Amino acid sequence: MVCKKYEEELKKYEELINRKNEIAEDYNGIYDRYKYPVLTREHIPLFWKYDLNPETNPFFMERLGINAVMNSGAIYLNGKYYLVARIEGNDRKSFFGVAESDNGVDGFRFWDYPVLLPDTCPEETNVYDMRLTKHEDGYIYGVFCSESKDTSVNDLSAAVAAAGIVRTKDLKTWERLDNLKTLRSPQQRNVVLHPEFVNGKYAFYTRPMDDFIDTGSGGGVGFGLCDDIEHAVIDEEVMTSKRKYHTITEAKNGAGATPIKTDKGWIHIAHGVRNTAAGLRYVIYAFATDLNDPSRVIAEPSGMLIGPRGWERVGDVSNVVFTNGAIVNEKEEVFIYYASSDTRMHVAATTIEKLKDYVFNTPEDPLRSVKCVEQRIELIRKNLEFLNK
Repeated sequence: MVCKKYEEELKKYEELINRKNEIAEDYNGIYDRYKYPVLTREHIPLFWKYDLNPETNPFFMERLGINAVMNSGAIYLNGKYYLVARIEGNDRKSFFGVAESDNGVDGFRFWDYPVLLPDTCPEETNVYDMRLTKHEDGYIYGVFCSESKDTSVNDLSAAVAAAGIVRTKDLKTWERLDNLKTLRSPQQRNVVLHPEFVNGKYAFYTRPMDDFIDTGSGGGVGFGLCDDIEHAVIDEEVMTSKRKYHTITEAKNGAGATPIKTDKGWIHIAHGVRNTAAGLRYVIYAFATDLNDPSRVIAEPSGMLIGPRGWERVGDVSNVVFTNGAIVNEKEEVFIYYASSDTRMHVAATTIEKLKDYVFNTPEDPLRSVKCVEQRIELIRKNLEFLNK
């Protein structure tokens, strides 16, 4: 017999899961932001956190608490929306859980068990931020950060980041492949697998890094090819979306969701980082690459696509939005899933046509204030002429 407190908490949990989401009042014509987060720590099933047996847990205490749910890979399968979320326990270890929804904006419910990855890397301490790619070879691939302690220095916080790779057909049985090796980059994070072969090879978007936090000589989002996905090695990385001074990507940038194929090019939804007096500020931006040469940028609209707003700015790591998953359904609706402040998951909804309009018709950043003002004055001039007709 479960205790009364469990029944009370279960009622609150079901009310949360069944709450209908609403489009927020913010408007920019590019996307609709939704009012409520789609996943939070409160979405975690009670039986993941509590021992439900009153004999062994008489005070109904959390035994294995959850701190945050964030940074979800996303995929659309058989008419349903799936998020493979990063779930951080109170112990700071992250792991993955699959949440499922019928409509992509609310009703997300976690499967009974979290994902237990094959334990093939004994040095690995933490895993997080999985990107999901439905590849033309028939597999669904998950590329995630595999973190281990840096034993080369006497610093307890020093870590090494690598790109772990798994594959599946059903999000239930996962095969662990070798971690990605990039011969010219000591560390890798935020790596995304391209959904199609390029010149008969597997293609990755990378983020070259000299150490765990700083990109160092890493110039932006990289691109590289490999012959064998089971033992992936990239000999050479070329830069696609580059870091630039005094922009939203000044400190670092990285690939986010798997690129979206359109008739005009591959649309990428990525993240950019700049330094502020309050620390690093993460935002989401977009760019496009050529259909036949996905390493070549053909459009890069100025500034951010999504930035933290209101209470999204508050959390474990404040002033951050981050995406590693987006879904396109058969209606060409696009759902961009993003985390705020390393704490919770949100969704913004748009369409392929709107994204194309935004990416290919929004002017690029001229990189200097005087030129930005000239750009804005030209927009004002055209608008005033139109209004005065």
